[in-house]
Amino acid sequence: MEGFTGDMKIALAQTRIIWEDKDKNLNKAEKIIQEQAILGTQLVLFPEMSFTGFSMNTGITKEGGCYTEQKMKQFSAENNISIGYGWVKDCGDKCENHYSVVNQEGTVVSDYIKIHPFSYSGEDKRFYGGEKTCIFELNGIKFSTFLCYDLRFPEVFQAVSDYVTAVIVPANWPAERSRHWKTLLQARAIENQVYVAGINCTGRMDGTDYSGGSCMIDPDGNTVQEAGGNEGAVTYDLKADVQDYRKRFPARHDRNWKLYRNLYEQINGSGKAVGRCV
Repeated sequence: MEGFTGDMKIALAQTRIIWEDKDKNLNKAEKIIQEQAILGTQLVLFPEMSFTGFSMNTGITKEGGCYTEQKMKQFSAENNISIGYGWVKDCGDKCENHYSVVNQEGTVVSDYIKIHPFSYSGEDKRFYGGEKTCIFELNGIKFSTFLCYDLRFPEVFQAVSDYVTAVIVPANWPAERSRHWKTLLQARAIENQVYVAGINCTGRMDGTDYSGGSCMIDPDGNTVQEAGGNEGAVTYDLKADVQDYRKRFPARHDRNWKLYRNLYEQINGSGKAVGRCV
């Protein structure tokens, strides 16, 4: 990560998503993007499934990959701003839950597929899980993206954290588990010594309440910006300074990747721990 000297003004757009109404949500997003461009924001981040809500009605939400992408390319180029947004890709029998980022020139620089479909809600019955992480760079800062339920699986965060300054976690995270949301965001930031940007929605959709709580967590686990529970965008000036945190407290230096892989193989191969220590 040497040479990461950039900084960037980021907006977390905590929206009240209009259920399954893509065009109305895109109109709302365009206004937010225009407002943030005037404020000098360089990257606007929207929640998971940004313009439909977390719907399993894929017959309505899915697309071939052009409609929302073209809108985002248009908005980014017109406003000279980068945009992160969630959408649903039609893959035949099932779909994929995507989160893409277009840069200020309207070029797609990242297209992440949610690795862990949320089986508790039946997402796995409608969506394929992704198998790759994504790392991309804007303004000299490197980012990675995970989606909502991925937050509960620390291994994927560890896989990218040596290479990035910040991890983006867009979500449709229900109010009833809001304590988990904040705790897990802080845990992922602390254990990986990275910034974590959590972008949630707010309001009530299809019988589920969402309480917002979008926030930026620094590598020490401090909440350095938070949106509260209402609709709106909050901004944070992100700097590529994670190496400073790691030099002051070099915990990642002591990670033993080779041992961890061996332990996984031992336990998975035998069905139990090996040796006296269990």
